[in-house]
Amino acid sequence: MARIGVLTGGGDCPGLNAVIRAIVRKGIDVHGHELVGFRYGWAGVLAGESLPLDQEATRGILHRGGTILGTSRTNPFKEADGLERVQASLERLGVDALIPIGGEDTLGVARRLADAGIDVVGVPKTIDNDLAGTDFTFGFQTAVQIATDAIDRLHTTAESHNRVIVVEVMGRHAGWIAAYCGMAGGADVVLVPERPFDLEEVCESLRRRQRRGRTFSIVVVAEGATPKEGAAWTQHAGTDAFGHARLGGIAVHLEREIEERTGFETRMTILGHVQRGGTPLAYDRVLGTRFGVEAVDAVTEGDVGRMVALRGTEVVRVDLDEALREPKLLDPRLFETAEVFFG
Repeated sequence: MARIGVLTGGGDCPGLNAVIRAIVRKGIDVHGHELVGFRYGWAGVLAGESLPLDQEATRGILHRGGTILGTSRTNPFKEADGLERVQASLERLGVDALIPIGGEDTLGVARRLADAGIDVVGVPKTIDNDLAGTDFTFGFQTAVQIATDAIDRLHTTAESHNRVIVVEVMGRHAGWIAAYCGMAGGADVVLVPERPFDLEEVCESLRRRQRRGRTFSIVVVAEGATPKEGAAWTQHAGTDAFGHARLGGIAVHLEREIEERTGFETRMTILGHVQRGGTPLAYDRVLGTRFGVEAVDAVTEGDVGRMVALRGTEVVRVDLDEALREPKLLDPRLFETAEVFFG
């Protein structure tokens, strides 16, 4: 029997509660462990702010979005004596191992803690689907469906008003969400971080549609997409605790530029945090559940310094180093498929 700490870090994500529930149910009912949850990610570990996790605490949360533990973008290694404070907190609470649920930043902290001798098993979480080592992360499919539903609705208003509508979706380094929802929603242009775009080429594609009698267009753009001639367009300044620039607002620039260059009435919609909220799809509930069960099994077996991952249809374990080596960028073949339907 062990005392295991659980935390959720970074942005919230559909399916987080499914993971927490699975860790608790398998950990207590099968392995006899004691589970404790840290509030608000690594901030809770630093502060020693925790709560007991048992069957009652996790009852009825499978379908709920967000995370019952709360989350933050706190980086312990940016805090004074951060490592020592984490170690002291775990020792004071009698925590034998940690299961952090998060993306590259959260798991990057976990990797450094593993190097310091703390037993950790990571669970990959990001709606961007850009973590290496796993085919899919939970939350991605829900985010894609939310964006696709929005595009379906925007099609009708674009057609009614003969407009170009620019839809901005999440995706800092990778265009997985943009490519998937662009294909599923029948977008006419998709712009992704992996392929810097030529704005004049985008406008010419929209002009060709008009010449062929297509009086409206949908442009899907990932927040991290960049024009060939410059850096990412964003309306925000500053960086977070992990040094990431705050993105968002490229659709505002595209709306103005497209209308000025083509004369077509253009509007934009930024989906933003809508993509991360609400009820997870069945796929993400199941994947999160499988990840949680595998993570607590790995801790039980002492297979630490690892991350659970989806490979094909199997849930496996991979080294944290493999997961953090570099972002998993959009498959070029997938984008080539999407391109068939552009314009």
